[in-house]
Amino acid sequence: MKISIFGLGFVGLTTALGLADKGFEVWGYDVDASRGAVVPFYEPGLPEAMKRTLGKTYHVAKDPAEAAYGCDVLFLCVGTPGLPDGTADLTYVFNVIDSVKDVVSEGCVFVIKSTIPPSSCERVAAQYPELCFAVNPEFLREGYSWEDFMNPDRIVCGVSCDVAKNALTRLYAPFNAPIHFVSPNTAEFIKYLSNSMLATMISYANEMSLLADAVGGIDIAKAFRVLHEDKRLAGSGIASYIYPGCGYGGYCLPKDTEALEALGRSKGFEAGILQNVISLNENMPRISAEKIIKATQGKSDKIGILGLSFKPGSDDVRDSSAAKIIAELISAGYTNIWGFDPMANEEFEKHYNLGISYAKSAGELCTCCDTIALVTAWKDFADINNSFNEKTFVDLRYFLEDDNKGV
Repeated sequence: MKISIFGLGFVGLTTALGLADKGFEVWGYDVDASRGAVVPFYEPGLPEAMKRTLGKTYHVAKDPAEAAYGCDVLFLCVGTPGLPDGTADLTYVFNVIDSVKDVVSEGCVFVIKSTIPPSSCERVAAQYPELCFAVNPEFLREGYSWEDFMNPDRIVCGVSCDVAKNALTRLYAPFNAPIHFVSPNTAEFIKYLSNSMLATMISYANEMSLLADAVGGIDIAKAFRVLHEDKRLAGSGIASYIYPGCGYGGYCLPKDTEALEALGRSKGFEAGILQNVISLNENMPRISAEKIIKATQGKSDKIGILGLSFKPGSDDVRDSSAAKIIAELISAGYTNIWGFDPMANEEFEKHYNLGISYAKSAGELCTCCDTIALVTAWKDFADINNSFNEKTFVDLRYFLEDDNKGV
């Protein structure tokens, strides 16, 4: 089988290298010519897979036609960003199809791996009745994408014909995981069900922490850690989402939760829970900034932001809580702000023009700043407050060691 991958970002490159590592002939293409032959982001396992497969089973195409010609399965792994009204923009999906529809062989299966709202594949297929479509959502965690792809807990395939089902059965035969063949609408919904659940748990935890703050006298971190001892949660990765912080960020959860809520609205259904999840998350940067401002006791001192990526173990700064919190602080008149992240300093400076200074280490940031806010829960930061006990720490992740925990 020849497999084509269009879009070599986080999902596309992981898919390309994973299938190439299983022995399939894979051709990748991205409109950004710098992508494809290198791993442009931090993701353990991918650089080694690139080294094993590049020029052997994995090839980088110079144009769409080279990637698509003669392929049996064509994956669409392009972005589906949110529009101002919250709906998902499928422009890039249509652009890929238009660029290759006259090149692919008869029987080629177009597999949409991009995250698209329920009923989207039906809409796409209606515009290209001569082509075969399927939906194959990804369930990859940043920082663990290689492990998640090579050892999936489930594979979901939305198909409406035997051609697509047979192709995907053959493609995923080397993977030891249950394959669920469902309708395209169901496959799309499963992906949104997953992401909106995670967003809901995060907003629930944040709302409960704010309620606890209002009541007073509650050890919030201890309360949630005891909650995690519940047999239904203990030892499960899902428990990490039921813990207060600065809100959810990154590329997926914000846009996908908004897209699902917008889809409901377009069908005349008001998704009240999702609306409140989104609303609370939008307020968290302001609430977090207010905590930092309160800790400065009205002084216009140096404020340090520990953690700039949207999550630990990643250099991804898209929709970063740190960026939104810093913007709130600047609006409030605080301009002497420093930031540090173990991986994301350069990415953050490249993506955000906020005019802050960057420290070369956490120690340097804590030395030069008077008030330090922990925004991303990197393990390296766990007990840093104990090394700088004369400083004021604002633990926005309820993560610091209890000794001299600060605000």
